[in-house]
Amino acid sequence: MDRFLPLDYAPARWLLAATAATLAAHAIHLPPWLLAICSLLLAWRSQLPWQTRAPGHRVAILLLAVATAGGVRLHFGHFFGRDPGVALLAALLCLKVLESRSSRDIRACVLLSFFLQLGLFFYSQTPAIAALALVGSLFAIVTLTSLHDTTAPLGPRLRTGALLLAQGLPFMIALFVLFPRVQGPLWGLPADAHGGLSGLSDSMSPGSISHLSLSDEIAFRAAFRGAPPPPADRYWRGPVLTTFDGRTWRPGSYTVAPLPTYRATRPTYDYRLTLEPHGQNWLLALDYPAGIVRGARYTSDHRLLADAPIRSRSRFDLVATPSARIGLDEDPDVLAAARRLPAASNPRTRALARDFAADGASHAVILERALAHLRASRLIYTLNPPGLGADSVDEFLFDTRRGFCEHFSSAFVFLMRAADVPSRVVTGYQGGEINPVDGSLVVRQSDAHAWAEVWLAGRGWARVDPTALAAPRRIEAGLAAALPEGEPLPFMRRTQFAWLLAVRNQWEAASHAWNQWVLGYNPDRQRELLARLGFPRIDWQALIILLGAAGAGLMLLLFAWAFRQRKDADRLDRAWSAFCGKLAKRGVARQSWEGPVDYGMRAATAFPAEAADLHAIAASYARLRYGPLAQPGAVQELSRQIRRLKLQ
Repeated sequence: MDRFLPLDYAPARWLLAATAATLAAHAIHLPPWLLAICSLLLAWRSQLPWQTRAPGHRVAILLLAVATAGGVRLHFGHFFGRDPGVALLAALLCLKVLESRSSRDIRACVLLSFFLQLGLFFYSQTPAIAALALVGSLFAIVTLTSLHDTTAPLGPRLRTGALLLAQGLPFMIALFVLFPRVQGPLWGLPADAHGGLSGLSDSMSPGSISHLSLSDEIAFRAAFRGAPPPPADRYWRGPVLTTFDGRTWRPGSYTVAPLPTYRATRPTYDYRLTLEPHGQNWLLALDYPAGIVRGARYTSDHRLLADAPIRSRSRFDLVATPSARIGLDEDPDVLAAARRLPAASNPRTRALARDFAADGASHAVILERALAHLRASRLIYTLNPPGLGADSVDEFLFDTRRGFCEHFSSAFVFLMRAADVPSRVVTGYQGGEINPVDGSLVVRQSDAHAWAEVWLAGRGWARVDPTALAAPRRIEAGLAAALPEGEPLPFMRRTQFAWLLAVRNQWEAASHAWNQWVLGYNPDRQRELLARLGFPRIDWQALIILLGAAGAGLMLLLFAWAFRQRKDADRLDRAWSAFCGKLAKRGVARQSWEGPVDYGMRAATAFPAEAADLHAIAASYARLRYGPLAQPGAVQELSRQIRRLKLQ
């Protein structure tokens, strides 16, 4: 049977290319040892003849498969999940390519490569991933077409594959727009689908925030309906830390409610927050959020928490009121927790706090004295502070005097509590940069920040950012402007790479549009779009009916296009037959083995007066028959040329 015939070299070459393209897209997800084995298997297969006898002994291939599966089990610790599943599929694909010997085998390899291309979206759904999957799919389709035409050159093969992909595009769009949307992780993946998430932790100790400072990874984006707030008001609230054990700050207890406990005041800022997955519940809203937020609740420490951990890119329409007064009537238990310190630690800082409060000064006066002291201390803002011992606050304030934002906020809050002033640490992000391409404000992991809040009678919780005392430019111009010269910076923040920054802005703007309109096409957006198309109320049953109708309509259009192509081919055959018949009547019949160009040259020799017309007709027919798709009307024009031909 045909499927057991040996493979020709052309489909074998395309099979290797498709497999290599598929594995290359997964290179960062596969263990290095497995990637090396797969590469060796493909290199070995490329050197072997494609013949009916399988390369290598079947027992050896089976043992290699078992050994590879064992290696995957040892590496990941289990077989079930995204990562081991993709790794096993990659190994099986290469082993199947190694033993391929027939057209049936090559079709099986193509199906495996399609599954692996789908597996790319288990890790990410960016435009780059979609492009890689498209390239792999193109190579796989060309591999299949090569089984039926082993002599076509490279260009026509690629054009045929691209045409087949283009024919599927309308069906893909119809499925995307009309298929009922299902919220949740892609295909309901297990917990390992959420691994590798980065961002803030729910605790803070020396070095816990500075390790994020060299990351250019995007934490979230904000698109404001109007002008964004000034840099000094761009505080994005994350965990509020109340409990301190001498080294690490952790959250205290809190309650939740559907609305905030404070009153919204002007000015307000309306914006859409697009949050990257970080695996936690906090929304990192701009201080201070207001109004009912769907899928989120307010905490008693004035944060906004999602109902479920943010494990996929999520969007929220929010309102910020930076001038709101929070905690005016704070619970006494909360204030007591905000005064608590571990016993017998940091004696020098405690002594300094006693000096500030020695004359019975008010909390506001103590605050001003502490700020003046820190300002005069000439503390240095740096990404590389020296290590600290058990009395970390004393060592930072009196010895090293070098630290990052977590050192400043921790020392300041300790100092305030030692003076009996309620205070706490707030972590989150500060700042962000406007992308000039799409106008969105982009906040990165390098913008992670920690500041303090102090409770004052009649004012409630007041934000105090002690980092600004040593590095005021950190608040207005960002991390890069605040660090001393020579400090390491995130790669894209370095001024010598300004052209790369422009490229990055373009790419991130395109990615943001992709996220909003493709990945963000959720049930709400689907209902909104269908309402604009005249379907204001539609359920999933109606969606299925509408999808079926759209599919049937597209199939009819595709059949009509194919019929038109066939009709043009029939018309071309009739025109060429008329040309050959006209010459045969004059004694110049075409031989069965004779191509159109050669036949035209022989006819031109027999009828020199009409040589130019004969050459033109033969060349036009060859181009229309064997070249790319013709322009509309080309076949009709050839028919007219043949009808006008008069032989002398």
